[in-house]
Amino acid sequence: MNRPTDADAPACSRAGPRSLNRRTGLLAALGALLSGCSATQALDRLVARNTYQGQDDVPYGPDPRQRLDLFRPLDTVPAPAAGRPLVVFFYGGSWTRGERADYRFVGEALAASGAVALVADYRLSPQVRYPDFLRDCALAVKWAFDQAQALGADPARVFIMGHSAGAYNAAMMALDGRWLGEQGLSPRRLAGWIGIAGPYDFLPIGDPEVQVAFNWPATPADSQPLAHASGAAPRTLLLAAATDSLVNPRRNTEGLGRRLSAAGTDVSVHLLDGVSHVTVMAALARPLNWLAPVLPLVRDFLGLPTGRTK
Repeated sequence: MNRPTDADAPACSRAGPRSLNRRTGLLAALGALLSGCSATQALDRLVARNTYQGQDDVPYGPDPRQRLDLFRPLDTVPAPAAGRPLVVFFYGGSWTRGERADYRFVGEALAASGAVALVADYRLSPQVRYPDFLRDCALAVKWAFDQAQALGADPARVFIMGHSAGAYNAAMMALDGRWLGEQGLSPRRLAGWIGIAGPYDFLPIGDPEVQVAFNWPATPADSQPLAHASGAAPRTLLLAAATDSLVNPRRNTEGLGRRLSAAGTDVSVHLLDGVSHVTVMAALARPLNWLAPVLPLVRDFLGLPTGRTK
């Protein structure tokens, strides 16, 4: 649900990433993130290309937006004893904007840590409305289950992860069985899900773009992840910035965490200091790990080594 503005774009495009040394580039990238530039403009310059095996533009469905990028660990990265996890990641953008290329840093961080990662596009509003983007996400998850073994991952260790609006998508895959059910799957097959700065309880809707995406005011109450919190939910990791000014972490992250915990779900909730709605996600990028312990928390949840993987 981040919103880069037109005024920010020229400053980002002037950055000249190839001419910057690593330290200068790191500071420029952080400044760009804080001012609202996209992750492609701000972080792509910092993503190492020799830490994973990749394949771009893999179709999981017939629509041009039903594509994903694939990130696999190098052969030298050992698989954990429990089996190599596969993580399907969905980005945010108010269900109105976003490109998988902006989140190469997520795929790199996960693959370099020993997981297979899929970063998926999905159809956006106003092309589609709720719940069609959820149906795209379910189709991507179905592709992940079907291909897990061929990709070197354990089909019993498929996880879903998302940031902001993408965390909502991930939550609905994990908590509301309708969407995976349409693909012949069940949330019970998931090894877990990770939500970062997600909106899980956001009615009434005030944002004009989100109103369009959810057909407000005809938005059904069961469109909210909180309505589906139960003891049947898979293991859950919820992260957010403690002072997130865009998505209220007390109402959403803590609220969903309390509801899941009360239902008996294995849930871990962390509100992190020193980061924002944007930089809590940026902290997953290994050059920006010092912002907050996002990557160690995610690694631990996935059963991967918590130290830096070379």
